[in-house]
Amino acid sequence: MAKSLRSKWKRKMRAEKRKKNAPKELERLKSLLRVDADAVMEEVKEVAAVLPPAQLLQQQDDCKMDIGNKRNKKTLLDQHGQYPVWMHSRQKKKLRAQRLKEKKKSKLAKGRAR
Repeated sequence: MAKSLRSKWKRKMRAEKRKKNAPKELERLKSLLRVDADAVMEEVKEVAAVLPPAQLLQQQDDCKMDIGNKRNKKTLLDQHGQYPVWMHSRQKKKLRAQRLKEKKKSKLAKGRAR
């Protein structure tokens, strides 16, 4: 929607300002972390459990999700004949029509072969 010359210019200038201020912001963040690193970590520990990366990766490997819902990649139907929740009804209707059309063609072909 914002395609006017004024908005394009403002967007361009904001990007320039971000480029110019990025090194200063980075230094400011680094200095904050250097000064209050222990205090920050204490606050984080109050809110959440702090784990070393190796232990975190091990936990993630242990708790893999069991996905029992198998989908046909072509029709997008699961084992119960249901479409995904995110699919729009028009798309479902279109896929169903295609499936029935193919079914009809195969029946006609079998009938003519006899």
